[in-house]
Amino acid sequence: MSITTTYPGDRTVAVFGSLQGSGVLLTDRLILTCAHVVGSGPAVVAHPAVRDRIPTTVAWIDDRLDVALLEAAEPVQRVAPVRLGMVDTTEAIPGCDITGFPRVQRYGPDQRYFPRDLRYEAGYAQAVGAKYRHTKVIGLDDLSRQDSEWDLDTAYLSLEAQEQGRTQRGREASEPTPSLPQRIDTLLTDRPRVLLRGDAGAGKTTLLWWLAAHASAHTLDDDLAPLNGLVPFVVPLRTLRARGGTFPGPAELTSAAGLVVDAAPEGWAGRILESGRALLLVDGLDEVPPEDREQAHAWLSQFLARYPETRCVATVRPLAVEPDWLRSEGFAELRLLPMRNEDIQAFVASWHRAARFSEDDDAERLDELERDLSRQFDQNPTLRDLARTPLLCAVICALHRRRDGFLPETRWQLYRSALEMLLGQRDRRRRIGDPEGIDLSVEEHTQLLQRIAVWLVREGQSEFTREQALRQLGRALTGMERVSAQGPPAKILTHLLNRSGLLQERSDDTYQFIHRTFQDYLAAKEFVEDDHLNELLRHAEEETWQDVILLAAGHCGRHELAVLVGGLLDAGLKHEAGAMGRVDAHVLAALCAQHATWLDGGVRDRVRRSTAALFPLLDNDQVATAARLGAAALECLPEPDSMPPGDPLVDYTANLIARIGGGKAIAHAHAWVLAHPEASGPFARSWSNFPPREYATEVLAHCDLSTHPVTVSSRGQLQEVRYLPSLVDLTLFDDLLDSEIKAAMQGIEHLRNLFISENQRLADLSCLRSVSDSLAVLSLWECPGVQDVRVLAEFAALQALFLDIAYIPSAHWGQIEALPDGLQLLALEKLPADRLSLIPAHHGVTHLVLENVRPLNLHGLDKWTSLTSLEVSELSNFDEALVELRAHSQINDIALTAFPWNARASHGAQTVVPSVDKLTVQSPPDGRSLSLLHSLFPGTTHLTLLGSSHTGKLDLTPLHDWPKLSVNIRGQEHRVLVGAEELADRLTVGRY
Repeated sequence: MSITTTYPGDRTVAVFGSLQGSGVLLTDRLILTCAHVVGSGPAVVAHPAVRDRIPTTVAWIDDRLDVALLEAAEPVQRVAPVRLGMVDTTEAIPGCDITGFPRVQRYGPDQRYFPRDLRYEAGYAQAVGAKYRHTKVIGLDDLSRQDSEWDLDTAYLSLEAQEQGRTQRGREASEPTPSLPQRIDTLLTDRPRVLLRGDAGAGKTTLLWWLAAHASAHTLDDDLAPLNGLVPFVVPLRTLRARGGTFPGPAELTSAAGLVVDAAPEGWAGRILESGRALLLVDGLDEVPPEDREQAHAWLSQFLARYPETRCVATVRPLAVEPDWLRSEGFAELRLLPMRNEDIQAFVASWHRAARFSEDDDAERLDELERDLSRQFDQNPTLRDLARTPLLCAVICALHRRRDGFLPETRWQLYRSALEMLLGQRDRRRRIGDPEGIDLSVEEHTQLLQRIAVWLVREGQSEFTREQALRQLGRALTGMERVSAQGPPAKILTHLLNRSGLLQERSDDTYQFIHRTFQDYLAAKEFVEDDHLNELLRHAEEETWQDVILLAAGHCGRHELAVLVGGLLDAGLKHEAGAMGRVDAHVLAALCAQHATWLDGGVRDRVRRSTAALFPLLDNDQVATAARLGAAALECLPEPDSMPPGDPLVDYTANLIARIGGGKAIAHAHAWVLAHPEASGPFARSWSNFPPREYATEVLAHCDLSTHPVTVSSRGQLQEVRYLPSLVDLTLFDDLLDSEIKAAMQGIEHLRNLFISENQRLADLSCLRSVSDSLAVLSLWECPGVQDVRVLAEFAALQALFLDIAYIPSAHWGQIEALPDGLQLLALEKLPADRLSLIPAHHGVTHLVLENVRPLNLHGLDKWTSLTSLEVSELSNFDEALVELRAHSQINDIALTAFPWNARASHGAQTVVPSVDKLTVQSPPDGRSLSLLHSLFPGTTHLTLLGSSHTGKLDLTPLHDWPKLSVNIRGQEHRVLVGAEELADRLTVGRY
């Protein structure tokens, strides 16, 4: 998009409100002006580029600061993005206009001002972009250094993640279960603190780099736009470990990542943190040795307690820390999921696009290779299973290109082939001689690198200094006469850094392997060749060593593999039957044996017996571990009729089958759902793990779908909905066409609940007419094409409507009034209005939910004559809202999800609301404010305190003398509750 505006004066508009003044265009419709100009009445604006005056609405106003934001009814003038700051010089600034002069700046109190901060922040943002906007591309490094650096905008793939225990909106909360998978961008939106778990190569570090680069450049959009302008502080714990450093305080944050930037002004980072503008990105908690992880926990906990408004994302391997390790600090736990088939195809397209940019002369060949690899992924489930992480998918793309379409079949062959590709004829193909005077074979490269790798594993590190590498190379060269004759360790190290393609510099005098997986693979080779299997077995219970052990199996000969597998089986027997330690060890043994070309028959029989003895599984942790076996675990399942109906262990078996998925699991799913229809839930949630049609006809068609929702996330699944006539509860993801949805709906007889999410192509809701007689609950979220809801007036059974109203023009809001008479619950999300009176009242609605994006005035509440329950976020005037609520005495259930704890009502009789029986508010910063609730809502008998980002103590003492009050605290496990004992059984505390 081109921007024609070139002069600051083009941003200036005339504002006509209570007074006449000026304003500044921040966007084409958003105007910054002074509150005293706007006053209390309507305002219009004028601009030379527009013939007529344009009406506006007040988006936000603060009389104390004398500042207001107006939104024009139509675009005023196209303008480039603007950055707000303070003038820090008395010199004339060319091209700078002064527009407006708020009273607060004329007469405001003296404050400390740090003029260097803004200039430094701009330079810091540039340094973040320079470091994190590019990543190394596996398989493109036989090109030039410039070509092998992949811009993160091209490389980044928004993967799916899942959180335990979140309930989909519109559904009743029950026991915490895994939420529906969503794109990680969406999940990060409303979770200020996240612990992100993911396997090696899953994309954890890439995500943090992408967030850092885009937040600092103000280029995040959609769900993550609120992160724009936050100052990212990346803390790579592996780098700190390599340097021997400690966990950083505020002053050390700017140096932790090794950015090329000047020293910050004194106290700069602290001021950013105090203001709540920091984005803390902690990479690699699993890089911290187990004995130091409590210290890491204490550091992060204390850091966020000191700066509670700081957003934070921390990454860790899946099993490196126990579940809920940071839950008490307010962290949500997300797990990066393996790439779906669609993600793999998208990655293949991106990889070849990058290669095509680099090799213009080879475009036709790359086109054919891309088509061939896509076909192989479609037709070969084994190959797909190897490509479930971005790292391995990139390796497969590279090997496919290098080998003209021929690919390895196992994980070990994949890594070995990748190393041969990276270490082999790379320089010769590029017609580069021996610029360092060093000539090494593939095996010589490997021997040297595995000495560094094994040292890193033993030290619990993934980065090393030059001095550390030289010591390891010196020891290796004592047995490598041909190599040592070519130069000392320093010269050999220079060659490895410049030519191997496996090492990269992270900062001054700090290096690492291009990925942790290659480090583990080479270390595993060294352990096996140096006959250190017992050392591996001693560390078998440590999560960071388990990948090394698994990779070691591929390096073992017949004798070594029997020793390794037998040792793991023995290690498991040290734990009681059913203990997690035994499950971990015996699953690891089975994985090591799984692809063995030859394994002693007695050892293989032991593996089969020990694996079978793990079943039935006893909890979801065991399910997650056993699922690593893939289809092999299916052979160990108990018979469906071996468990009585209602046995809780049935659900764990069903969860395992659903997680494994694939064609081989369908027969097992069919048998279990026939024997145990009560276990339909896991199968109903997992359609995307199976071939669509066969799963629909063989499994879902036999499930009890009367109480279990089904999720459709592809066109292939939607076409098979016709096999599920008993479907009652359906969720639709993806950009499905109106015609496709219409065809699917015609085959469903009694659909009651329908949730449509993230559909950019849905436009006409008449495609739902065939279910209008049965549909009771409808949710439309992120469906920008839906701008007209008139057809819903025909849906006589509709009782609850969840509507993302941001995309519906205000001229169509009148259609709400015509919704069916039986409508009881109406939820309007992303409501742009600043006054309730702008929403036409529906006289039958009893429960109104308003997720407003602007502070809302409740004037017009009296028009909602049937209302008994109201949920609203931020209020524009607390006193006026209380007066409106008092006047509407039918409302006995109120939720104020952005309760203004810092505001103080007038405490006059008109601001007391005695009719409220159920009150829900977000928890206050402390507990002292809780006494305010009794004075305003004295009739409350049920109080719910929702989660907040505050981490200090929550004092419940003011609630002790509140008669008949029951208290429910949700999502506040990270806070110390003072006075909880006195509430006794009147208090319940839960996560959700």
